[in-house]
Amino acid sequence: MTKRPTEVDDVQRMTKRGVQWLSAVAENPELCRKSWADDLRRPYPFPVGVAFEVVATDQRLGVEVFDQLERRNMPVGPVMADRGSHQVGFFLPLNSRDRFARLISRETDTPPAYRYLDRDSYVVVPGPIPMANDRYQWLRAPNRFPENSPLRTTSLAVMLVASAALLDRADHYGEHCADIQTRTGGATETRKRVTGRAE
Repeated sequence: MTKRPTEVDDVQRMTKRGVQWLSAVAENPELCRKSWADDLRRPYPFPVGVAFEVVATDQRLGVEVFDQLERRNMPVGPVMADRGSHQVGFFLPLNSRDRFARLISRETDTPPAYRYLDRDSYVVVPGPIPMANDRYQWLRAPNRFPENSPLRTTSLAVMLVASAALLDRADHYGEHCADIQTRTGGATETRKRVTGRAE
């Protein structure tokens, strides 16, 4: 049986090519590489809007979105988690904000909560090899220069809305069943009064 993750528990590691790509994005690439050479677990701050943008969601929704994207083999770039703030961040290609917002609005009139980070923002990303109990974790670590495919933006937008709806339906499942039982019970009482006998 395939395990469905409910929390961040699958430690990912960056490849050498992934380290080369991400460290080059830092404001001081040499300092970043030195920091990671000293400690491969060390998180590091990166400017957003230079080589990638980030969609941040709460951890429960983000893990569900990532799981659904993985299960369906849909395009997805690097994905990170901050266990301290209980958030998940999805890396998207540059200049994806407007496209992402349009896609979300096409899917629903009540979009799920998320934050879109681009220029003038910073994110703290995990080190190349985080440990299982570290605050910052990779759900999908960079393993090469990510493709700037618009399909990544489309997949994330569609699955963000679908996963939010799935979780909402699960959260209200008990209420839905109770409502069905109430309506069914009411119908039974009506039949009793009409027939004049118990069923």
